[in-house]
Amino acid sequence: MIPAFDTDVLVVGGGPIGLAAAIRAREAGHRTIVVDRRSDPIDKACGEGLLPGALAALQALGVDPPGHPLAGISYRDASRHADRTFHTGVGRGVRRTILHAAMRARALELGVDLRRAGVTRVEITAAGVSAAGLSARWLLACDGLHSTVRRHTGLDSRGRAPVRFGLRQHYRLAPWTDMVEVHWGRRVEAYVTPVAPDLVGVAMLGPLGMRFPAALAEVPELAARLAQAPVAGPLLGAGPLRQRSCRRTCGPIRLVGDAAGYVDALTGEGLRVGFAQAAAAIRHLDDPSSYERAWRQATRDYRLLTSGLVRWAASPARPAIVPLAVALPGVYGTIVNRFAR
Repeated sequence: MIPAFDTDVLVVGGGPIGLAAAIRAREAGHRTIVVDRRSDPIDKACGEGLLPGALAALQALGVDPPGHPLAGISYRDASRHADRTFHTGVGRGVRRTILHAAMRARALELGVDLRRAGVTRVEITAAGVSAAGLSARWLLACDGLHSTVRRHTGLDSRGRAPVRFGLRQHYRLAPWTDMVEVHWGRRVEAYVTPVAPDLVGVAMLGPLGMRFPAALAEVPELAARLAQAPVAGPLLGAGPLRQRSCRRTCGPIRLVGDAAGYVDALTGEGLRVGFAQAAAAIRHLDDPSSYERAWRQATRDYRLLTSGLVRWAASPARPAIVPLAVALPGVYGTIVNRFAR
Protein backbone atom coordinates (compact mmCIF):
# COMPACT_ATOMS: atom_id res chain seq x y z
CA MET A 1 0.00 0.00 0.00
CA ILE A 2 1.37 3.45 -0.96
CA PRO A 3 1.65 5.72 2.11
CA ALA A 4 -0.41 8.91 2.15
CA PHE A 5 1.76 12.04 2.25
CA ASP A 6 0.77 15.66 2.70
CA THR A 7 2.98 16.44 -0.28
CA ASP A 8 5.52 14.86 -2.57
CA VAL A 9 8.25 17.48 -2.10
CA LEU A 10 8.61 19.56 1.05
CA VAL A 11 10.96 22.51 0.55
CA VAL A 12 12.33 24.07 3.73
CA GLY A 13 13.36 27.64 2.98
CA GLY A 14 11.50 30.11 0.80
CA GLY A 15 14.41 32.14 -0.56
CA PRO A 16 15.46 32.13 -4.24
CA ILE A 17 16.97 28.62 -4.14
CA GLY A 18 14.00 27.13 -2.33
CA LEU A 19 11.59 28.76 -4.76
CA ALA A 20 13.70 27.58 -7.73
CA ALA A 21 13.55 24.03 -6.39
CA ALA A 22 9.79 24.33 -5.89
CA ILE A 23 9.29 25.63 -9.44
CA ARG A 24 11.35 22.73 -10.82
CA ALA A 25 9.38 20.27 -8.70
CA ARG A 26 6.04 21.54 -9.98
CA GLU A 27 7.32 21.48 -13.58
CA ALA A 28 8.15 17.82 -12.97
CA GLY A 29 4.60 17.15 -11.77
CA HIS A 30 5.24 16.85 -8.03
CA ARG A 31 2.96 18.24 -5.36
CA THR A 32 5.08 20.82 -3.56
CA ILE A 33 4.90 22.75 -0.30
CA VAL A 34 7.41 25.44 0.72
CA VAL A 35 7.73 26.40 4.39
CA ASP A 36 9.61 29.38 5.77
CA ARG A 37 9.28 31.12 9.11
CA ARG A 38 10.07 34.56 7.62
CA SER A 39 7.42 36.96 6.37
CA ASP A 40 7.30 38.24 2.79
CA PRO A 41 9.15 39.79 1.12
CA ILE A 42 12.27 37.93 2.20
CA ASP A 43 15.41 40.05 2.20
CA LYS A 44 19.06 39.06 2.69
CA ALA A 45 22.48 40.68 3.03
CA CYS A 46 23.94 39.88 -0.37
CA GLY A 47 25.49 41.52 -3.42
CA GLU A 48 22.24 41.40 -5.47
CA GLY A 49 24.07 40.94 -8.75
CA LEU A 50 22.81 38.29 -11.18
CA LEU A 51 25.73 37.36 -13.42
CA PRO A 52 24.77 36.28 -16.97
CA GLY A 53 24.60 32.56 -16.11
CA ALA A 54 22.38 33.17 -13.09
CA LEU A 55 20.09 35.46 -15.10
CA ALA A 56 19.74 32.86 -17.86
CA ALA A 57 18.91 30.16 -15.29
CA LEU A 58 16.32 32.43 -13.71
CA GLN A 59 14.71 33.19 -17.06
CA ALA A 60 14.56 29.45 -17.77
CA LEU A 61 12.34 29.21 -14.67
CA GLY A 62 9.95 31.72 -16.22
CA VAL A 63 11.15 34.57 -13.98
CA ASP A 64 12.48 37.87 -15.37
CA PRO A 65 12.54 40.59 -12.67
CA PRO A 66 13.33 44.24 -13.39
CA GLY A 67 16.69 45.68 -12.40
CA HIS A 68 19.78 47.42 -13.72
CA PRO A 69 21.96 45.96 -16.53
CA LEU A 70 25.40 44.69 -15.51
CA ALA A 71 28.03 44.67 -18.26
CA GLY A 72 31.01 43.29 -16.34
CA ILE A 73 33.28 43.36 -13.30
CA SER A 74 35.71 46.09 -12.19
CA TYR A 75 38.43 45.28 -9.64
CA ARG A 76 39.67 48.47 -7.98
CA ASP A 77 42.09 49.69 -5.36
CA ALA A 78 43.15 53.20 -4.34
CA SER A 79 45.23 53.84 -7.49
CA ARG A 80 44.11 51.55 -10.34
CA HIS A 81 41.32 49.44 -11.74
CA ALA A 82 40.86 46.49 -14.08
CA ASP A 83 37.58 46.32 -16.04
CA ARG A 84 36.32 43.28 -17.92
CA THR A 85 33.00 42.93 -19.73
CA PHE A 86 31.08 39.66 -19.79
CA HIS A 87 31.45 37.59 -22.97
CA THR A 88 28.30 35.54 -22.38
CA GLY A 89 25.73 38.31 -22.20
CA VAL A 90 24.59 40.99 -19.80
CA GLY A 91 23.83 40.40 -16.15
CA ARG A 92 21.39 42.31 -13.98
CA GLY A 93 21.42 43.95 -10.57
CA VAL A 94 18.13 43.08 -8.87
CA ARG A 95 16.97 44.14 -5.42
CA ARG A 96 16.59 40.92 -3.40
CA THR A 97 13.02 41.70 -2.35
CA ILE A 98 12.03 42.23 -6.00
CA LEU A 99 13.68 38.95 -6.97
CA HIS A 100 11.82 37.16 -4.20
CA ALA A 101 8.47 38.65 -5.21
CA ALA A 102 8.95 37.62 -8.85
CA MET A 103 9.95 34.06 -7.94
CA ARG A 104 7.12 33.78 -5.44
CA ALA A 105 4.60 34.86 -8.09
CA ARG A 106 5.93 32.23 -10.50
CA ALA A 107 5.76 29.52 -7.84
CA LEU A 108 2.16 30.40 -7.02
CA GLU A 109 1.29 30.45 -10.72
CA LEU A 110 2.49 26.83 -10.96
CA GLY A 111 0.52 25.72 -7.92
CA VAL A 112 3.21 25.66 -5.23
CA ASP A 113 1.74 25.79 -1.71
CA LEU A 114 3.62 28.47 0.28
CA ARG A 115 3.27 28.38 4.05
CA ARG A 116 4.73 30.39 6.90
CA ALA A 117 6.13 27.83 9.30
CA GLY A 118 9.42 26.94 10.94
CA VAL A 119 11.20 23.63 11.35
CA THR A 120 12.26 22.56 14.83
CA ARG A 121 12.44 18.82 14.22
CA VAL A 122 13.08 16.52 11.26
CA GLU A 123 12.09 12.87 11.34
CA ILE A 124 12.99 10.32 8.68
CA THR A 125 10.34 7.60 8.52
CA ALA A 126 10.25 4.21 6.83
CA ALA A 127 8.47 5.75 3.85
CA GLY A 128 9.58 9.39 3.77
CA VAL A 129 10.19 12.34 6.05
CA SER A 130 8.24 14.69 8.29
CA ALA A 131 8.95 18.28 9.37
CA ALA A 132 6.92 21.40 10.22
CA GLY A 133 3.91 19.15 10.90
CA LEU A 134 3.92 17.82 7.33
CA SER A 135 4.82 14.47 5.80
CA ALA A 136 6.54 14.16 2.43
CA ARG A 137 8.30 11.69 0.17
CA TRP A 138 11.29 14.01 -0.10
CA LEU A 139 12.56 17.05 1.77
CA LEU A 140 14.78 19.67 0.14
CA ALA A 141 16.72 21.71 2.68
CA CYS A 142 17.12 25.16 1.12
CA ASP A 143 17.31 26.95 4.46
CA GLY A 144 20.57 28.81 4.05
CA LEU A 145 23.94 29.16 5.71
CA HIS A 146 22.73 28.14 9.16
CA SER A 147 20.49 25.32 7.96
CA THR A 148 18.30 23.84 10.68
CA VAL A 149 17.80 20.71 8.59
CA ARG A 150 21.54 20.23 8.10
CA ARG A 151 22.05 20.46 11.85
CA HIS A 152 19.18 18.14 12.81
CA THR A 153 20.25 15.46 10.34
CA GLY A 154 23.88 15.38 11.44
CA LEU A 155 25.20 16.64 8.09
CA ASP A 156 27.13 19.57 9.55
CA SER A 157 30.89 19.43 9.14
CA ARG A 158 33.38 21.66 10.92
CA GLY A 159 36.52 22.88 9.24
CA ARG A 160 39.23 25.49 9.61
CA ALA A 161 38.95 28.46 7.29
CA PRO A 162 39.04 32.27 7.49
CA VAL A 163 35.94 33.50 9.33
CA ARG A 164 34.31 36.13 7.14
CA PHE A 165 31.06 38.02 7.32
CA GLY A 166 28.99 40.21 5.02
CA LEU A 167 27.14 43.51 5.49
CA ARG A 168 24.87 45.24 3.00
CA GLN A 169 23.55 48.79 2.77
CA HIS A 170 21.60 50.60 0.04
CA TYR A 171 22.13 54.20 -1.03
CA ARG A 172 19.65 56.41 -2.83
CA LEU A 173 21.54 57.76 -5.84
CA ALA A 174 21.80 57.14 -9.57
CA PRO A 175 24.29 54.41 -10.54
CA TRP A 176 27.54 55.78 -11.98
CA THR A 177 28.52 52.53 -13.71
CA ASP A 178 27.02 49.49 -15.40
CA MET A 179 29.64 47.22 -13.84
CA VAL A 180 29.86 45.48 -10.49
CA GLU A 181 32.69 47.32 -8.77
CA VAL A 182 34.83 45.33 -6.34
CA HIS A 183 36.89 47.71 -4.23
CA TRP A 184 39.81 46.06 -2.43
CA GLY A 185 40.60 47.65 0.91
CA ARG A 186 43.26 46.61 3.40
CA ARG A 187 41.01 44.00 5.07
CA VAL A 188 37.67 44.24 3.27
CA GLU A 189 36.12 44.05 -0.17
CA ALA A 190 33.26 46.36 -1.11
CA TYR A 191 30.85 45.17 -3.81
CA VAL A 192 28.92 47.95 -5.51
CA THR A 193 25.90 46.81 -7.52
CA PRO A 194 23.43 49.13 -9.27
CA VAL A 195 19.95 47.66 -8.74
CA ALA A 196 17.58 50.41 -9.96
CA PRO A 197 17.76 53.80 -11.71
CA ASP A 198 18.04 55.50 -8.30
CA LEU A 199 19.44 52.79 -6.03
CA VAL A 200 22.88 51.27 -5.44
CA GLY A 201 23.69 48.38 -3.13
CA VAL A 202 27.01 48.16 -1.27
CA ALA A 203 27.99 44.81 0.21
CA MET A 204 31.05 44.57 2.46
CA LEU A 205 32.92 41.31 2.98
CA GLY A 206 35.44 41.11 5.77
CA PRO A 207 36.52 39.66 9.11
CA LEU A 208 34.67 39.09 12.36
CA GLY A 209 33.88 42.37 14.08
CA MET A 210 33.78 44.38 10.85
CA ARG A 211 31.79 47.62 11.16
CA PHE A 212 30.32 49.24 8.07
CA PRO A 213 31.63 52.81 8.57
CA ALA A 214 35.17 51.57 9.27
CA ALA A 215 35.02 49.19 6.33
CA LEU A 216 33.84 51.97 4.01
CA ALA A 217 36.70 54.16 5.19
CA GLU A 218 39.12 51.54 3.78
CA VAL A 219 37.91 52.36 0.26
CA PRO A 220 38.27 56.16 -0.06
CA GLU A 221 37.10 56.37 -3.69
CA LEU A 222 33.80 54.76 -2.74
CA ALA A 223 33.48 56.62 0.57
CA ALA A 224 33.83 59.96 -1.24
CA ARG A 225 31.19 59.02 -3.81
CA LEU A 226 28.70 57.96 -1.14
CA ALA A 227 29.41 60.78 1.32
CA GLN A 228 26.31 62.83 0.44
CA ALA A 229 24.03 59.94 -0.63
CA PRO A 230 21.02 59.16 1.58
CA VAL A 231 20.98 55.70 3.12
CA ALA A 232 18.01 53.64 1.93
CA GLY A 233 16.71 50.89 4.21
CA PRO A 234 18.33 48.96 7.05
CA LEU A 235 21.86 47.61 7.31
CA LEU A 236 21.76 43.80 7.07
CA GLY A 237 24.43 41.25 7.93
CA ALA A 238 25.20 37.59 7.22
CA GLY A 239 27.79 35.06 8.31
CA PRO A 240 29.98 33.39 9.07
CA LEU A 241 30.06 32.74 5.34
CA ARG A 242 32.09 29.52 5.26
CA GLN A 243 29.82 26.50 5.86
CA ARG A 244 30.47 22.81 5.28
CA SER A 245 28.44 19.64 5.07
CA CYS A 246 29.85 16.13 5.32
CA ARG A 247 27.49 15.04 2.54
CA ARG A 248 24.42 16.37 0.76
CA THR A 249 21.93 13.53 1.30
CA CYS A 250 20.41 11.65 4.19
CA GLY A 251 17.70 9.21 3.12
CA PRO A 252 14.95 11.27 1.45
CA ILE A 253 16.63 14.57 2.40
CA ARG A 254 18.69 16.68 -0.02
CA LEU A 255 20.73 19.73 0.98
CA VAL A 256 20.52 22.45 -1.68
CA GLY A 257 22.16 25.84 -2.07
CA ASP A 258 23.93 27.45 0.89
CA ALA A 259 22.59 24.70 3.17
CA ALA A 260 24.72 22.19 1.25
CA GLY A 261 27.92 24.13 1.91
CA TYR A 262 29.22 27.59 1.08
CA VAL A 263 32.68 29.01 0.50
CA ASP A 264 32.33 32.78 0.22
CA ALA A 265 30.47 35.53 -1.64
CA LEU A 266 33.69 36.88 -3.16
CA THR A 267 33.04 35.63 -6.70
CA GLY A 268 29.30 36.40 -6.80
CA GLU A 269 28.31 32.93 -7.99
CA GLY A 270 25.91 31.91 -5.22
CA LEU A 271 22.65 32.06 -7.16
CA ARG A 272 23.96 30.44 -10.34
CA VAL A 273 25.39 27.53 -8.38
CA GLY A 274 22.27 27.30 -6.22
CA PHE A 275 19.93 27.20 -9.22
CA ALA A 276 22.02 24.37 -10.71
CA GLN A 277 21.79 22.44 -7.44
CA ALA A 278 18.02 22.92 -7.30
CA ALA A 279 17.60 21.51 -10.80
CA ALA A 280 19.88 18.57 -9.96
CA ALA A 281 18.00 17.80 -6.76
CA ILE A 282 14.71 17.45 -8.63
CA ARG A 283 16.30 15.32 -11.37
CA HIS A 284 17.72 12.93 -8.78
CA LEU A 285 15.03 12.74 -6.10
CA ASP A 286 15.13 8.93 -6.20
CA ASP A 287 18.91 8.63 -6.49
CA PRO A 288 20.99 10.21 -3.71
CA SER A 289 24.29 9.03 -5.18
CA SER A 290 23.52 10.73 -8.48
CA TYR A 291 22.63 13.93 -6.66
CA GLU A 292 25.94 13.84 -4.79
CA ARG A 293 27.78 13.51 -8.11
CA ALA A 294 25.71 16.26 -9.73
CA TRP A 295 26.29 18.53 -6.74
CA ARG A 296 30.05 18.07 -6.96
CA GLN A 297 30.02 18.77 -10.68
CA ALA A 298 27.81 21.87 -10.36
CA THR A 299 29.90 23.37 -7.55
CA ARG A 300 33.42 22.25 -8.50
CA ASP A 301 34.65 25.41 -10.22
CA TYR A 302 33.01 27.62 -7.61
CA ARG A 303 34.60 25.69 -4.72
CA LEU A 304 38.07 25.63 -6.26
CA LEU A 305 38.25 29.18 -7.62
CA THR A 306 36.53 30.86 -4.69
CA SER A 307 38.58 28.96 -2.09
CA GLY A 308 41.76 29.95 -3.89
CA LEU A 309 40.80 33.62 -4.10
CA VAL A 310 39.75 33.73 -0.43
CA ARG A 311 43.08 32.21 0.63
CA TRP A 312 44.92 34.75 -1.53
CA ALA A 313 42.86 37.60 -0.08
CA ALA A 314 43.81 36.47 3.44
CA SER A 315 47.53 36.22 2.63
CA PRO A 316 50.32 38.83 2.58
CA ALA A 317 49.94 38.82 -1.24
CA ARG A 318 46.51 40.49 -0.99
CA PRO A 319 47.77 43.92 -2.23
CA ALA A 320 48.90 42.29 -5.49
CA ILE A 321 45.39 41.19 -6.57
CA VAL A 322 44.36 44.36 -8.42
CA PRO A 323 47.84 45.11 -9.88
CA LEU A 324 47.97 41.58 -11.32
CA ALA A 325 44.47 41.96 -12.77
CA VAL A 326 45.70 45.14 -14.50
CA ALA A 327 48.96 43.55 -15.67
CA LEU A 328 47.36 40.30 -16.90
CA PRO A 329 44.09 41.33 -18.55
CA GLY A 330 43.74 38.04 -20.44
CA VAL A 331 43.98 35.94 -17.29
CA TYR A 332 41.69 38.31 -15.38
CA GLY A 333 39.13 38.24 -18.21
CA THR A 334 39.17 34.44 -18.32
CA ILE A 335 38.49 34.23 -14.59
CA VAL A 336 35.70 36.84 -14.72
CA ASN A 337 33.96 35.02 -17.56
CA ARG A 338 34.38 31.67 -15.83
CA PHE A 339 32.42 33.11 -12.90
CA ALA A 340 29.83 34.65 -15.21
CA ARG A 341 28.95 31.68 -17.40
